Amino acid sequence: MSLLFFDFGSGEIMLIVLAIFLIFGPDKIPGMARSLGKFINEVKRASDDIKTEINREADKKDREQKLEAYKKSMQKPDDGLKSQPRGATVVNDNPAEKKDDLPKEKVEKPGKPNENTTQ
Repeated sequence: MSLLFFDFGSGEIMLIVLAIFLIFGPDKIPGMARSLGKFINEVKRASDDIKTEINREADKKDREQKLEAYKKSMQKPDDGLKSQPRGATVVNDNPAEKKDDLPKEKVEKPGKPNENTTQ
């Protein structure tokens, strides 16, 4: 829905200003304009205060929901570690496992020079 009420042309605005000038006179117009400006500023300030209060309450509610979710996640019983922590190494606690499964290191035989080294 468009507001056709505020669709004024320059001629119409001049006619409104002239009518205000004739009705109120040149002495009262500056005071009225000042009062109108103060009123508009008060409305803007009140609107900003309301927006700030709404945002503050929304942020508070969001923080409370995150805190509740965190508390619930901390209260769940732990089923044990499902994955290794970063940087952790796995220790072979079962000596019955074959050691053949481990990767073998390349060992040089004595007396035989390595191909990659230069003499």
